Amino acid sequence: MERTPERDAVELRVHGISGVTAERILDHPIVVRVAGDARAGFFRPRPGSGTAGGATAGVAVEAYRWGSLTAGTAVRTASMLLLLPFMLSNLAIWLRPPGRDRWGLLSMLCRLLAGTLTATFVLAIVGVTLDLVGWQCVPYAGCRASRPYLAWLYALPSGPRLALLSVVPLLALRVVWAIGTRSARAFEGFGPPSAQPPVGGRTENLADAGFWHDEQTIGWLRQIHVALGIGTLNVALLAGVSPGGVGAPGQVALVGVAVGLLVFNVVLLCLPVPAGPAGARRFLRPLWAATVGVSALCLGSATLAGAAPSGLGKLPGYEGAAAGVVAAQGVLLVVLTVVTYSHRHARSEDQPFLRGLGTPIMAAAAVSVGAAFTATLVYRVADALDHGDIPDPIRPNPPIVGPLEPPVAYWWAALAGLAALLIGTAVTSATLLMSRRRRRRLAARIIERDYPDVPAEDAGRLGLVRETIARSRITEELGPVLIAFLVIASLGLATVAFDVIGIGPTQLAARLGRHGGEFAVLAAYVTDVGVWVISLLVICLMVLGFRSYRSSQTRRVVAVLGDLGTFWPRTVHPFAPPCYAARAVPELAKRITGLTARGPVVLSGHSHGSVLAAATILQLPPSVLARVSLLTYGSPLRRTYARLYPAYLGPETLCDLGGRVGWRWRNLWRDTDPIGGPIFPRAPDAGPPCADPAAGDVDIRLRDPRSLTIDPADTVPPPIERHWPYHSQAAYQVAVRELTDRSR
Repeated sequence: MERTPERDAVELRVHGISGVTAERILDHPIVVRVAGDARAGFFRPRPGSGTAGGATAGVAVEAYRWGSLTAGTAVRTASMLLLLPFMLSNLAIWLRPPGRDRWGLLSMLCRLLAGTLTATFVLAIVGVTLDLVGWQCVPYAGCRASRPYLAWLYALPSGPRLALLSVVPLLALRVVWAIGTRSARAFEGFGPPSAQPPVGGRTENLADAGFWHDEQTIGWLRQIHVALGIGTLNVALLAGVSPGGVGAPGQVALVGVAVGLLVFNVVLLCLPVPAGPAGARRFLRPLWAATVGVSALCLGSATLAGAAPSGLGKLPGYEGAAAGVVAAQGVLLVVLTVVTYSHRHARSEDQPFLRGLGTPIMAAAAVSVGAAFTATLVYRVADALDHGDIPDPIRPNPPIVGPLEPPVAYWWAALAGLAALLIGTAVTSATLLMSRRRRRRLAARIIERDYPDVPAEDAGRLGLVRETIARSRITEELGPVLIAFLVIASLGLATVAFDVIGIGPTQLAARLGRHGGEFAVLAAYVTDVGVWVISLLVICLMVLGFRSYRSSQTRRVVAVLGDLGTFWPRTVHPFAPPCYAARAVPELAKRITGLTARGPVVLSGHSHGSVLAAATILQLPPSVLARVSLLTYGSPLRRTYARLYPAYLGPETLCDLGGRVGWRWRNLWRDTDPIGGPIFPRAPDAGPPCADPAAGDVDIRLRDPRSLTIDPADTVPPPIERHWPYHSQAAYQVAVRELTDRSR
C-alpha cells in the first residue's frame, strides 16, 4: 500500500454512473490500488509512472472506483432487471414532496403498494404452475401430448398434484430472497453504523447518523413479505382444492385462518418498524409460527383432497385473486396521488418538479412493470402449452386441448400497456416538438453571448453548437410526459371494474358491437398485439440481462439503471437490489478522515459522483470538514436531484452542504451538458439562493466549445465536450489550487 506523504494535499476523484475504470478516472494508463478492495477501491498512479491527467502541482490525485458495486458481477447486474418492479417501488417514497410525512401516511401507502407487488409475483408463479399446468393443461390429452414431463402429473389426483406444484412458488420466493441477501453482503457489510435512524421511518436529513443503514428496516419487511407471499399461495391452493369454493367445515375454517393471516401481514405493513430486535420478535415469532403451521395444514389438506374436480375452466378463485390485487393497486395508487398532491399543496411556496407527484408516478411505473412481467410470463407459458394459439372467448381452443385462459386482468393489462406505449410516444413527440422553438431561442441567446463575432465560414459550426445546447435542455421538458404516464396508468387500473365481474376486452366489445362479432374479433386482435408488444419489451430486458453474463460492456450499460435506482436505502420493498451507498458513503467518509490527518482534501465528484460526494460531506464531523473542500462538475445535484428528491436533497440541504465546508465549494458546468448544471441558479428577479452570499461564488460556467475557429497550431476546431471531460480544462486546476489553499 502506498503511504501518503506527510502534509500532502489530495484530490480525491469520485466517478459517475456506468462503472468507468480507475485508469479513465485518473487519465493515466498505470494505476495501483492503495485502499479498499476489488468491489470498491481507491487508486493512484503507480509511483514513478508520472502524474494523473489534469493533476495540479503539489496535489496528489486519488480515485475512488465504486462502479463494481453495481456492475461487478453478471449475476448481480442481471438480477437488477428481474427485480426492477421492486426497485421502482422502493424508489417511489424518496420522490415525495418536502415537509413532514404526518402519521407516516405516504410511507404506509408505499409499503402497502409494495406488498401488492409481492402478491403479484407469487400469483404469476401460481398462474403458471397451479392454474395453467396443474389445473388447465394436465387433464387434457391434447395439451399434455408429447410432453412426458407433464404426463406423469396426470397420474396424480388433482389435490396432490396442486400440492406438489406449490413447491415452485415457494422456491421462487426463496430465490428472490437469496438474491437480495447475497448481494447485500457486498453493499451493506462495510461496518456497523454508529447509530440507527429514528424508529418509525426515515428522517429528511442525510446528515443523521445511520441514515444509509437499513438492515433493521429490511429485516422487518423481509419477514413480512415472505409470509405475505406464502399466505397468497396458501389461499390460492385452498381455493383450488375446494369444489366450487366451498368445502367441509374444517376446510372452510382453514380458508378463514389463511385469509386472516394475510390480513395480519397487511396490518404489519402499516405499522412502523419496531424499536430493536426484541420489538420485532414480538410480532415476527408468532407470525412465522402461524405461517408454518397454516402452510403445513394447507399442503396436507390439498394432499388429502384427492381427486377434486379439475380442468373445468380456470383454477377456482384465481381469477378473483388476480382481479383483487389489481383492484387494490388501483385504489392505493389513487389514494397515494391524492395524499401526495395534498401534501404538496400544504407547502404552496414550493414549486416541486412534476407538481409534487413524483411518488405516485414512480409507484405507477412499478405497478406497470410488474403487470408487464406477470402478463408476459403467463401468456408466453399459455402460448407454449396450447401449441402457439392464444385463446379467448371469441376464439376458444378445441375441447381436446383445454381452455388455457389467463385471468381477465392480464387481458386488460395488455391493452393498457399498448395504450401507454402509443400515447406515451405521442406525448413525448409532441412535447419535444412544441418545446423545440423555445429551446432553440434559449440556445441562440447563449451563443450570441459566447461567440459575438463569428466569421461566415464558421456558421455551420455555430449551428451545431446551437443544436447541442437545445438538445441538452430536453431533460427539463419531460415533466408532461411523466404526468401523462400517471394518468394512463391510472386509467388502465380503472379497468378493475371489469376484472371484478369477469368481463374481458373481447366480451365488452361483443356487447357493445352492433355488427355481429366483427368488433369483438378486432378487439381480440388488438389485445393480441398488446400482449406481444409488452412481451417483446420484457423479452428484450431478459436478453439484455443474459448478455450481461457474456459482455462487460453490456453489464456497465445495465448497471446505469442500478446506479440510479439503488442509490437510496431500501425502506419499502425488501426484495429490491441493495443500496450501494450504504457502503460507498461510509467508506468515502473513513478514507477522507484518514487523509485529512495528513493534509487538506479536495473531494472531486463528477456527475452522479457529485451526489455521493455531497452525501459524504453531510456525514463528516466538523473536525474533519475543516480540512475538506468540494469540487463538483457535470453535477445533477440541483438540476435533477433537488427537483426529484426535494425532501432530501432540496435547496435547503444544498445550502447546508455549502455551509458545512465553509463555502469551499466550486461547481463547473457547461450549457452543452445534458446532465450537469449550476447548483445555485439565480432567477433575474429572485433573491439570493442561500442566506450566505458566498453561495453566489460556487458556480463556474465553462464555455463549450472553447472556440469555434481552428487554432493555427491545430487541424480541427476544439471539440464540444458536453458531459466529459472537465479535468482537461485550466479552470479545473485553478479550482483545485484555490480550494487546496483555502483548506490549509
